[in-house]
Amino acid sequence: MARESFLWRAAQKQRGAALPIVLLVTSMMLVTSAAWFESSLLAARSANGVVDHLQAFHASDAALASCAHSLAAGTLPMPADATEAGEPASWKREALFNAQAITPVSLWPGSAHPPQCMIESWKIGTRPTVRAFLLTARGFGANVDTQSWLQLQLVFDGEHLERHWRRVVARPF
Repeated sequence: MARESFLWRAAQKQRGAALPIVLLVTSMMLVTSAAWFESSLLAARSANGVVDHLQAFHASDAALASCAHSLAAGTLPMPADATEAGEPASWKREALFNAQAITPVSLWPGSAHPPQCMIESWKIGTRPTVRAFLLTARGFGANVDTQSWLQLQLVFDGEHLERHWRRVVARPF
């Protein structure tokens, strides 16, 4: 009888101890699932950003290739010869770029605007006999703020054509 009384008192002390433990485990699972949910949201946003930047890059690359091909083939009007030596910088000014840029492709799927290309003459001081051009292309992603800028330097030296490609890291405007 004393043993039963002892067991009964021990059971009374442990009564309700399972509830705090279950609540603690449940809250830990809730916090963990919330963290995983935030992590998956961040990964989805990052993936969408990469897709948007790739869209803009491919649009500007296509515009650059189209303008370079048309300029080399002579189907685009040649810009006036540069009057001073040094790399052209008109592409860095928004008003000049918007006024002089052409749209080689009327529509680029998934982009906010069609890609643009600007052609500037370039007088290379160390090579006065060549005809050089700086082609600057801007492509857009699904968002207008997502832009990719690429440049191609074309140098016509008689029958020889030199191409120097570069990516513009920071937007000029």
